[in-house]
Amino acid sequence: MKRVIKIGGRAQGSTDLPGRLGSAWSASPGSFCVVHGGGDKISEIQRRAGLEPSFVDGRRITTRQDMELVRMVLSGLVNKELVSCLFAAGLPAVGISGEDAGTITAAPIDPAGFGRAGKPVAVRSNLIDNLLSAGYLPVISPVAVEEGASSEALNVNGDDAAAAIAIALSASELLFVADVTGVLDDSGKLITALGQAEAAELVERGVISHGMRAKLEAGFAALTGGVGRVRISTLEGLTDTTAGTLMTFAPSLIP
Repeated sequence: MKRVIKIGGRAQGSTDLPGRLGSAWSASPGSFCVVHGGGDKISEIQRRAGLEPSFVDGRRITTRQDMELVRMVLSGLVNKELVSCLFAAGLPAVGISGEDAGTITAAPIDPAGFGRAGKPVAVRSNLIDNLLSAGYLPVISPVAVEEGASSEALNVNGDDAAAAIAIALSASELLFVADVTGVLDDSGKLITALGQAEAAELVERGVISHGMRAKLEAGFAALTGGVGRVRISTLEGLTDTTAGTLMTFAPSLIP
Protein backbone atom coordinates (compact mmCIF):
# COMPACT_ATOMS: atom_id res chain seq x y z
CA MET A 1 0.00 0.00 0.00
CA LYS A 2 1.58 3.25 -1.14
CA ARG A 3 0.48 6.83 -0.77
CA VAL A 4 1.52 9.94 -2.64
CA ILE A 5 1.33 13.13 -0.60
CA LYS A 6 1.36 16.48 -2.40
CA ILE A 7 2.21 19.37 -0.09
CA GLY A 8 1.96 23.00 -1.14
CA GLY A 9 1.04 26.47 0.00
CA ARG A 10 1.47 27.50 3.62
CA ALA A 11 1.32 23.85 4.73
CA GLN A 12 4.73 23.33 3.15
CA GLY A 13 6.31 25.81 5.55
CA SER A 14 4.25 24.88 8.62
CA THR A 15 6.12 24.03 11.80
CA ASP A 16 3.63 21.16 12.24
CA LEU A 17 4.66 19.48 8.98
CA PRO A 18 7.71 17.49 10.21
CA GLY A 19 5.80 16.13 13.20
CA ARG A 20 2.74 15.16 11.18
CA LEU A 21 4.83 13.48 8.48
CA GLY A 22 6.92 11.82 11.17
CA SER A 23 3.83 10.32 12.79
CA ALA A 24 2.58 9.03 9.44
CA TRP A 25 6.01 7.56 8.61
CA SER A 26 6.34 5.89 12.03
CA ALA A 27 2.93 4.31 11.59
CA SER A 28 3.81 2.96 8.15
CA PRO A 29 7.50 3.39 7.20
CA GLY A 30 8.36 3.21 3.53
CA SER A 31 4.74 3.63 2.47
CA PHE A 32 4.66 7.09 0.91
CA CYS A 33 6.53 9.72 -1.02
CA VAL A 34 6.12 13.50 -0.97
CA VAL A 35 5.69 15.80 -3.95
CA HIS A 36 6.15 19.47 -3.15
CA GLY A 37 5.21 22.76 -4.74
CA GLY A 38 6.93 26.08 -4.35
CA GLY A 39 4.83 28.54 -6.28
CA ASP A 40 4.95 31.28 -3.66
CA LYS A 41 8.75 31.18 -3.55
CA ILE A 42 8.97 31.19 -7.35
CA SER A 43 6.66 34.21 -7.54
CA GLU A 44 8.64 35.99 -4.84
CA ILE A 45 11.93 35.54 -6.68
CA GLN A 46 10.34 36.40 -10.03
CA ARG A 47 9.20 39.72 -8.61
CA ARG A 48 12.65 40.39 -7.19
CA ALA A 49 13.94 39.94 -10.74
CA GLY A 50 11.35 42.38 -12.10
CA LEU A 51 9.13 39.65 -13.57
CA GLU A 52 5.39 39.32 -12.96
CA PRO A 53 3.95 35.79 -12.46
CA SER A 54 1.10 34.78 -14.77
CA PHE A 55 -1.37 31.91 -14.38
CA VAL A 56 -4.21 30.27 -16.31
CA ASP A 57 -6.62 28.05 -14.31
CA GLY A 58 -4.07 27.65 -11.53
CA ARG A 59 -1.18 26.69 -13.83
CA ARG A 60 1.86 28.91 -14.21
CA ILE A 61 2.87 30.38 -17.57
CA THR A 62 6.61 29.72 -17.81
CA THR A 63 8.92 31.51 -20.25
CA ARG A 64 12.41 30.21 -21.01
CA GLN A 65 13.78 32.88 -18.67
CA ASP A 66 11.31 31.77 -15.99
CA MET A 67 12.31 28.13 -16.49
CA GLU A 68 15.87 28.75 -15.35
CA LEU A 69 14.52 30.31 -12.17
CA VAL A 70 11.89 27.58 -11.65
CA ARG A 71 14.50 24.84 -11.96
CA MET A 72 16.76 26.60 -9.46
CA VAL A 73 14.02 27.37 -6.93
CA LEU A 74 12.05 24.10 -7.02
CA SER A 75 14.80 21.51 -7.40
CA GLY A 76 17.41 23.50 -5.51
CA LEU A 77 16.21 25.89 -2.85
CA VAL A 78 12.74 24.55 -1.97
CA ASN A 79 13.55 20.86 -2.30
CA LYS A 80 16.70 21.01 -0.21
CA GLU A 81 15.17 23.24 2.47
CA LEU A 82 12.31 20.77 2.87
CA VAL A 83 14.64 17.75 2.92
CA SER A 84 16.87 19.42 5.52
CA CYS A 85 13.86 20.27 7.71
CA LEU A 86 12.49 16.72 7.56
CA PHE A 87 15.89 15.09 8.13
CA ALA A 88 16.43 17.29 11.20
CA ALA A 89 13.13 15.92 12.54
CA GLY A 90 14.39 12.34 12.16
CA LEU A 91 12.87 11.47 8.79
CA PRO A 92 15.12 9.69 6.22
CA ALA A 93 14.29 12.25 3.51
CA VAL A 94 16.05 12.20 0.14
CA GLY A 95 15.46 14.99 -2.36
CA ILE A 96 15.08 14.26 -6.06
CA SER A 97 13.43 15.98 -9.02
CA GLY A 98 11.43 14.62 -11.91
CA GLU A 99 14.57 15.02 -14.00
CA ASP A 100 16.55 12.52 -11.92
CA ALA A 101 16.73 9.18 -13.76
CA GLY A 102 14.05 10.57 -16.08
CA THR A 103 11.44 10.00 -13.38
CA ILE A 104 8.89 12.39 -14.94
CA THR A 105 8.68 12.94 -18.70
CA ALA A 106 6.39 15.74 -19.84
CA ALA A 107 5.19 17.46 -22.99
CA PRO A 108 4.51 21.19 -23.37
CA ILE A 109 0.88 22.07 -22.63
CA ASP A 110 0.76 24.81 -25.25
CA PRO A 111 4.10 26.43 -26.17
CA ALA A 112 2.40 29.57 -27.49
CA GLY A 113 0.22 30.08 -24.42
CA PHE A 114 2.09 28.40 -21.54
CA GLY A 115 5.71 28.40 -22.69
CA ARG A 116 7.82 25.87 -20.77
CA ALA A 117 4.91 24.56 -18.68
CA GLY A 118 4.25 20.87 -19.24
CA LYS A 119 1.91 17.98 -18.51
CA PRO A 120 3.27 14.54 -17.51
CA VAL A 121 3.19 11.89 -20.22
CA ALA A 122 5.17 9.15 -18.44
CA VAL A 123 6.58 8.34 -15.01
CA ARG A 124 9.45 5.92 -14.43
CA SER A 125 8.86 4.89 -10.83
CA ASN A 126 12.04 2.77 -10.38
CA LEU A 127 13.98 5.40 -8.45
CA ILE A 128 11.05 6.14 -6.14
CA ASP A 129 10.42 2.42 -5.56
CA ASN A 130 14.10 1.77 -4.84
CA LEU A 131 14.30 4.61 -2.33
CA LEU A 132 11.16 3.44 -0.53
CA SER A 133 12.40 -0.16 -0.46
CA ALA A 134 15.69 1.03 1.05
CA GLY A 135 13.84 2.86 3.82
CA TYR A 136 14.11 6.40 2.48
CA LEU A 137 11.41 9.03 2.10
CA PRO A 138 11.51 10.47 -1.45
CA VAL A 139 10.82 14.21 -1.59
CA ILE A 140 10.15 15.12 -5.22
CA SER A 141 10.40 18.41 -7.10
CA PRO A 142 7.95 18.50 -10.05
CA VAL A 143 10.47 19.64 -12.67
CA ALA A 144 10.34 17.19 -15.58
CA VAL A 145 12.36 16.12 -18.61
CA GLU A 146 10.80 17.21 -21.90
CA GLU A 147 9.68 14.29 -24.03
CA GLY A 148 12.08 13.75 -26.90
CA ALA A 149 14.67 16.25 -25.60
CA SER A 150 17.97 15.29 -24.01
CA SER A 151 18.44 18.23 -21.65
CA GLU A 152 15.35 20.44 -21.82
CA ALA A 153 13.27 20.81 -18.65
CA LEU A 154 9.59 21.60 -18.22
CA ASN A 155 7.75 23.11 -15.26
CA VAL A 156 5.00 20.69 -14.24
CA ASN A 157 2.23 21.72 -11.88
CA GLY A 158 2.84 19.87 -8.60
CA ASP A 159 -0.71 18.51 -8.50
CA ASP A 160 -0.36 17.06 -12.01
CA ALA A 161 3.02 15.55 -11.10
CA ALA A 162 1.62 13.99 -7.92
CA ALA A 163 -1.31 12.47 -9.83
CA ALA A 164 0.98 10.98 -12.48
CA ILE A 165 3.30 9.52 -9.82
CA ALA A 166 0.34 8.08 -7.92
CA ILE A 167 -0.89 6.34 -11.08
CA ALA A 168 2.60 4.94 -11.82
CA LEU A 169 2.92 3.60 -8.26
CA SER A 170 -0.63 2.15 -8.29
CA ALA A 171 -1.08 4.18 -5.10
CA SER A 172 -3.82 3.38 -2.65
CA GLU A 173 -4.27 7.11 -2.00
CA LEU A 174 -3.30 10.50 -3.36
CA LEU A 175 -3.55 13.17 -0.67
CA PHE A 176 -3.40 16.86 -1.54
CA VAL A 177 -2.40 18.80 1.58
CA ALA A 178 -3.72 22.34 1.22
CA ASP A 179 -4.24 25.56 3.19
CA VAL A 180 -7.96 24.84 3.64
CA THR A 181 -9.86 21.94 5.20
CA GLY A 182 -10.95 20.73 1.75
CA VAL A 183 -13.36 21.84 -0.95
CA LEU A 184 -15.84 24.39 0.39
CA ASP A 185 -19.35 25.14 -0.87
CA ASP A 186 -20.89 28.58 -1.49
CA SER A 187 -21.35 29.15 2.24
CA GLY A 188 -17.84 28.09 3.17
CA LYS A 189 -18.92 24.70 4.51
CA LEU A 190 -16.70 21.67 3.93
CA ILE A 191 -17.89 19.22 1.27
CA THR A 192 -16.91 15.82 2.66
CA ALA A 193 -17.49 13.90 -0.60
CA LEU A 194 -17.40 15.51 -4.03
CA GLY A 195 -18.49 13.90 -7.30
CA GLN A 196 -17.09 14.86 -10.68
CA ALA A 197 -20.31 16.39 -12.01
CA GLU A 198 -20.76 18.48 -8.87
CA ALA A 199 -17.15 19.61 -9.06
CA ALA A 200 -17.67 20.76 -12.65
CA GLU A 201 -20.76 22.70 -11.56
CA LEU A 202 -18.85 24.47 -8.77
CA VAL A 203 -16.12 25.42 -11.25
CA GLU A 204 -18.71 26.69 -13.72
CA ARG A 205 -20.30 28.89 -11.03
CA GLY A 206 -16.91 30.23 -9.93
CA VAL A 207 -17.11 28.70 -6.45
CA ILE A 208 -13.94 26.75 -7.26
CA SER A 209 -11.10 28.38 -9.19
CA HIS A 210 -7.34 28.75 -9.51
CA GLY A 211 -5.28 26.27 -7.46
CA MET A 212 -8.26 24.25 -6.18
CA ARG A 213 -9.47 23.79 -9.75
CA ALA A 214 -6.06 22.37 -10.69
CA LYS A 215 -6.24 19.96 -7.74
CA LEU A 216 -9.64 18.69 -8.81
CA GLU A 217 -8.52 18.17 -12.41
CA ALA A 218 -5.44 16.28 -11.23
CA GLY A 219 -7.40 14.31 -8.67
CA PHE A 220 -10.01 13.03 -11.09
CA ALA A 221 -7.24 12.16 -13.56
CA ALA A 222 -5.66 10.06 -10.79
CA LEU A 223 -8.93 8.25 -10.09
CA THR A 224 -9.34 7.57 -13.80
CA GLY A 225 -5.81 6.16 -13.81
CA GLY A 226 -6.61 3.65 -11.08
CA VAL A 227 -5.52 5.40 -7.86
CA GLY A 228 -7.51 3.97 -4.95
CA ARG A 229 -8.80 7.25 -3.59
CA VAL A 230 -8.08 10.96 -3.61
CA ARG A 231 -8.52 13.46 -0.77
CA ILE A 232 -7.91 17.15 -0.21
CA SER A 233 -7.28 18.26 3.40
CA THR A 234 -5.07 20.20 5.77
CA LEU A 235 -2.05 18.60 7.47
CA GLU A 236 -4.54 16.81 9.73
CA GLY A 237 -5.27 14.46 6.84
CA LEU A 238 -1.78 12.96 7.08
CA THR A 239 -2.83 10.94 10.12
CA ASP A 240 -6.64 11.22 10.05
CA THR A 241 -7.98 9.22 7.11
CA THR A 242 -11.44 10.81 7.45
CA ALA A 243 -10.30 14.45 7.24
CA GLY A 244 -10.99 16.66 4.26
CA THR A 245 -12.87 16.19 1.00
CA LEU A 246 -13.00 12.76 -0.60
CA MET A 247 -13.17 12.94 -4.40
CA THR A 248 -15.39 10.33 -6.00
CA PHE A 249 -17.03 9.42 -9.30
CA ALA A 250 -20.26 8.81 -7.38
CA PRO A 251 -22.71 11.72 -7.06
CA SER A 252 -22.07 13.89 -4.02
CA LEU A 253 -24.62 15.15 -1.54
CA ILE A 254 -24.31 18.88 -2.23
CA PRO A 255 -27.76 20.48 -1.67
